[in-house]
Amino acid sequence: MANLLELYAHDFSEFHDLELGPDGRFGYRDLLLYWLEPDRHPFLVRIGGKLAGFVLVKRGSEIWGDETVWDMVEFFVLRGYRRRGIGTEIAHTVWRRFPGRWEVRVMESNHSARNFWEHAVAKFAGEEIPSARLEKGGQYWHLFSFESK
Repeated sequence: MANLLELYAHDFSEFHDLELGPDGRFGYRDLLLYWLEPDRHPFLVRIGGKLAGFVLVKRGSEIWGDETVWDMVEFFVLRGYRRRGIGTEIAHTVWRRFPGRWEVRVMESNHSARNFWEHAVAKFAGEEIPSARLEKGGQYWHLFSFESK
């Protein structure tokens, strides 16, 4: 998981100011919490037995503080597996596994991710779910909120 997070951070550094540590790694401060806290869930994604990505999910809204909401904290599919519908299938599988209210945040500058989430959420919900634009920590985000039954 830590190795895949490095690839994810590298991709994400195009949109967000991330700095390498002195060891040449981005690191992920909260990774251990996914094995210690019961409301955090890490998933490795495998396609044909090969690692293809990961998903980090937690209970609790990063935006509103609502502890009943599920949050798609991090979502990563390796470039070689993108644009095949795999990401949408993974997202839908996770949303079905954890019924309830969901939030998915996307940095405004990450246009390809925003397009992906618009499509994935609309396909899951059966209708277009408009995002809300908001500011957090000096960054602008689009927030998708919807229900998984």
